[in-house]
Amino acid sequence: MPAGSEITPMLPGLSPLGGRPIEARFDDALASSDGGLLLLREVEQRLGMARRMAACIRDPRAPERVSHRLDEILRFRMLMIAAGYADGDDADALRRDPLFKLAMQRLPDEADLCSQSTVSRTENLPDARALLRLGRAMVDHYCDSFRQVPRRIVLDIDDTFDAVHGGQQLRLFNAHHDEYGFQPIVVFDGEGRMIAAVLRPACRPDGRQIVRWLRRLIAALRANWPRVGIMLRADSHYCTPEVLRFCRAQRIDYTLGVAPTTTLRKHVTALEASTTARAAAVAGGGKLRRFKQFHDGAASWDRVERIIARVEAGPQGVDTRFVVTSLAGLGGRTVYQDIYCARGQAENHIKAWETHLAADRTSCCRASANQMRLFLHIGAYWLMWSLRSLMPRRSSWRAAQFDTLRLRLLKLAARVQVLKRCVRLHLPQATPDQAIFTLALTRMPRLTL
Repeated sequence: MPAGSEITPMLPGLSPLGGRPIEARFDDALASSDGGLLLLREVEQRLGMARRMAACIRDPRAPERVSHRLDEILRFRMLMIAAGYADGDDADALRRDPLFKLAMQRLPDEADLCSQSTVSRTENLPDARALLRLGRAMVDHYCDSFRQVPRRIVLDIDDTFDAVHGGQQLRLFNAHHDEYGFQPIVVFDGEGRMIAAVLRPACRPDGRQIVRWLRRLIAALRANWPRVGIMLRADSHYCTPEVLRFCRAQRIDYTLGVAPTTTLRKHVTALEASTTARAAAVAGGGKLRRFKQFHDGAASWDRVERIIARVEAGPQGVDTRFVVTSLAGLGGRTVYQDIYCARGQAENHIKAWETHLAADRTSCCRASANQMRLFLHIGAYWLMWSLRSLMPRRSSWRAAQFDTLRLRLLKLAARVQVLKRCVRLHLPQATPDQAIFTLALTRMPRLTL
């Protein structure tokens, strides 16, 4: 038992067992509840996210007085987020955790990690130019995550509501959610890699705002991959005349939802009626889905576009959706069901980022600090996504949610023993998923960065 543990108070209220009292204290200075950080430590070393991000920020501190480098602070914060500690306040307790120290390349008896105040100062450090460099670094990291340059990538663009409670910059009242908040735009590729996130007021962006941001994103992607094919996939409020013109000018394919209009509905009136009649004749009250494709366009569009209508009739009535696409040579059913509907997976990626990694903790007063937090949560997303990508392709681990990975692999009791020739970690013998640790560590060289 470490020296000084006698002053640690005993936990009260524990029922006796077999007539014997149960005594419990928080007195083991070399134990941790996050033994799985061993895996994330190796992942972060391979990815180098913290080093890449730190290179984008100018450090105004005198070098001779620096105790914690920028990359160490950022790494500590991303590991905290991935391990489920979304609040920077937890740094004051975790700075002495032996597993966090090992993950930060320190022995348990060496100096403590940075405090909450140091984390907060770092979040407020980047200015507008540094944030632009960080956004570009995220795109560069995405491109570097491929072993070979892909022939084609799919960009799933969406936004998500982030409620705030205070006087933060850029906050805006959203009538739909009946709250003040932000509505950041996020981008994933078709396989779930996170590419970008930009903080915005809680309102729908107009076409010019979308194009202004897309232009930077596409330029950064093509600076890495000049000849890569790109397809943009999004819902109806990204289908604006400005976005369509931009995609054609930049040779970008697109598959976008279109809001129903009177003009579009005229094309499917007969199909809706016949589909409803056929569905009524089907025994068992099932649904019937049919498709139609035609060329038309809104009055604000420069030209007519290929539009695919999906009509679905069932006991609840008829539901019609429209999609505009630049893809040629594919049937309407294939474009809608196999390509457009696949963008629904982006909702799961947003859930993993916002819910499981608490990316909605944008409680800083300054917008620049909240944007920096989004970048830190992107880094934490990459740690967890990369860990999951090491799992066997056909196993349930490959589809596990981030909170499941955290519960099964990261939240693991561990005791650290520092010996003369090695550092020994004692993990629970009853751990159910021991084999997956060995598998993940042996596959670690597969991470390309």
